[in-house]
Parts: sequence; structure tokens; C-alpha cells
Amino acid sequence: MHAMNDTLRLAVVGHTNTGKTSLLRTLARDVGFGEVSDCAGTTRHVEGLRLMADGLPAAELFDTPGMEDAIALLEFSDGLVAAGERVDGPERVARFLASEAARGRFEQEAKVLRQMLASDAALYVIDARDPVLPKHRDELELLAACARPVLPVLNFVAAPNARVADWRAALARLGLHAVVSFDTVAPPLDGERELFDTLATLIHAHRPRLQALIDARAREADARREAAQRLVAELLVELAARRDRIDEPAGEASEAALKAAVERLHAVVRAREQACVDALLRLYRFRPDDARLDELPLADGRWEDDLFNPETLRQMGVRLGTGAAAGAAAGVGVDLMVGGITLGAAAALGALAGGLWQTFGHYGERIAARLRGHRELTVDDAILRIVALRQRELLAALEGRGHAAMQPIELGRAAATAAVAPAVESAVDPVVRQWRSGALPAALGRARAHPEWAGEAADADKDEAIAELLAVLA
Repeated sequence: MHAMNDTLRLAVVGHTNTGKTSLLRTLARDVGFGEVSDCAGTTRHVEGLRLMADGLPAAELFDTPGMEDAIALLEFSDGLVAAGERVDGPERVARFLASEAARGRFEQEAKVLRQMLASDAALYVIDARDPVLPKHRDELELLAACARPVLPVLNFVAAPNARVADWRAALARLGLHAVVSFDTVAPPLDGERELFDTLATLIHAHRPRLQALIDARAREADARREAAQRLVAELLVELAARRDRIDEPAGEASEAALKAAVERLHAVVRAREQACVDALLRLYRFRPDDARLDELPLADGRWEDDLFNPETLRQMGVRLGTGAAAGAAAGVGVDLMVGGITLGAAAALGALAGGLWQTFGHYGERIAARLRGHRELTVDDAILRIVALRQRELLAALEGRGHAAMQPIELGRAAATAAVAPAVESAVDPVVRQWRSGALPAALGRARAHPEWAGEAADADKDEAIAELLAVLA
């Protein structure tokens, strides 16, 4: 038996296939812990992990096999007590563990009960989609015999067929009134705090340790969120600052050169956004293939949709005037430079509509007389809007995703609400509405004038713009 001043030890117990390993994955933010499967009895041995708070161990959690035949075990343990003999719970458990059956027929249950006796408390994981059955009552009776506090944790509560009310009522009848709902696939943002707070009421001696864990986890979440928003802010500032020059012989309009330059810019934007996606997945400790959009899918960690397809604008709800819509089709703006003075991208944007390379000649004729020097391509405002919306949606999904989730992140909320009537648009998140159709943040406007910000070199003014944009993203 260990001393109470050791690291808090928690046994994670329950029936087979209720999500015990899933709970540990989510609490540890470790997609690789244990094995998660829809098949019953996946965990066959006790495995442990440690939760740290500010570099110090705060709690050790032990994943245990599923209890497969509690009804038969309860009957067997009753048979180990002679008629008229008074035996308390721990002694009854000890007799069972000393029996041959603990090494044979009830080997899995014996592993669970041994870990219970070696722990300070237990988290009893329940699949809230399951009906309440007699076997669950017998499992809880066996666990209670170990004389350790037991906190029921209702898993999969976000499922439409979850029986949360039934379970809470059944647990109350067994005297278990402290119950936590914690969906390991889609945990609530305050789910960890509620779990550890409730646990602290059951094992008060460990409250300081649990409070330290709660506080450390909150600081980690804040730091992770800020780091994620900074990654997105850097992405947007660097894309806005991008300015690719096309040098051409005086008096010649080279459609091939323009087309090649646009394609290069497209590739740069796609690669830069993908780098941000990869960094966000690493930051939240997910795998590269853990995200996939519904309408704008990620396959093998890659965004499948074309940022520069006009359909993407509609899906993301980005509204443009007719003059700008054409330029957005190619996702670039064209600055026509004469002695360093911009004649204006607006007139040139129309050249980038469908039949881009055929129609450019018409616009070229109108300005050929004034065009001397070079053209410069920039990332269109519409593309900046789409990138911001996509990254915002991905961040929201990462914040609400458990590390036990087996299905890739399915995004599509922005797409689903994109084509909305003005009356409905007013109900949309004001930040989303601003990114769709409002004025872009001033920091991105300043970035347009600083092509040197497109690189990774340190720049105090760039850092200031990123910090300003961070406030908008937050």
C-alpha cells in the first residue's frame, strides 16, 4: 500500500469498450497511448501514464482491462464467505485475489481489482449510449468493495442516443451523486476542470495537487491558443505582403509569363497555408491526417479543394462585388507599375476572370500605352478572407476535439452557412461576418506595402502588425 502523500494514483475502470483508453488519451493529449478500437476487450493489461503540472508529477492514471463478467464474479466471491461469517469488502476482494479463479476464469477482473487496491480513487467510465443493465450495478458493487472513492464518468454524451438522464438516475440510486459528463471524442472546453474539481471533492487530501493540475492545464491551454492564433496571424501577414514581380521587355505583353507567375504564386500560397495547418496539428498534438474538411477536405493531411476556385468563395461565404469577383477567380491582384506609382489593381482584376489569358489582351490594350516597367502579382483580398475563415474553423475544431477521436476532423460549418440570406447573415458570428464581407484588418493593409514581410526574417514592424492581427483573431 502506498502513502497518501505520493503522487495521486487513479484507476480508470469500467465495462469493456466504454472508452477507458480514450479518456486517458484525451487527458494526456496523446493520440498514441494504448489501443483504441470498436472491438470489445482491446485493453488486456494495465497501462499507466503520468500527468504533469509545471514539470512536477500531479497524477498517475492506470488504464485497466474491461470487466467482462461481473455478475458471475460477484456470485463467486459470495461463495468465498462462510455462512454467518462477517467479511468487509476489502477482505472479500483479497480472498478472491488469492483464489485460483483470479489467475484463470476471472483474470481480467483480478487485474482491475488489484489496481483499485493500489490506487487512491477510480474513474468509472460509462458509455452513455448503453442501457443501464444489472451487470453495471454488479461492477460498481465489486469496485465499492475495494473501499476507494469512485467517480462515474459518462462518455459519448454528445451522441444523439446517449442516455445521460437514465444513467444519472441509476447512479443516484446506488449512492453515486457526484457524476461527470466527459465526452472523450468532443470534450467540453471546461471538461477537464470539472472532472478534476469533482474528483477533489471525493479525495480532499489531494485537492492541492489537483488544483495545481487544473491551474497548469489552464495556462497550457491559453498558451496553446495564443500560439495557434499567432501561427494564423503570421500566415495572413506573410500572404498579404507577398509581391511577385514579372519583368517583361518594354512594349511586350507576355501572357505566358503572366500565367506562369500566377501559377507560381498559387503554389506558394497553397504551400504556406499547408505549412500552417501542419504546425497547428503538431501544436495540438494531432497527427497530419487527423483533419478533413467536409466540403473542403483534407486528404492525407493536405487541403484538397483549390483555394483559387470561384466555388470556394461561395462555400466560404465570401461576398465580392462584380469588379473584384473576376480577379478573385485567379486569386491574385495585379499592380501595374509606372515609375513606382500604382495605376491601380482594380482595373486589372477584370482581366483575371474565366478566359483569363484571352481577356487579358483586351485590358492590356487599354493600358499598354501607359505600362512601362513591370507587373507585380499580390494575393487577392478574397483569398486572404478564405484562408482566415478556414484557419478559424480549423482552430475551433482542434479546440473541441478529443485525442481519442478515431474519425478525422470534419469541418463544414462555414460552408454550410455560406450561402445565406441577409436576414440570416445578421445571426452569423460577427467575426466571421467581418472576415467574409467587412473591411480587412488594417494590419493586412500595411503588409501590402512591405513585401519584405513575406519572408521569415525578423522585423519589428512586422511583429507589431502580427500582434495587432492577433487581437482581431482572438
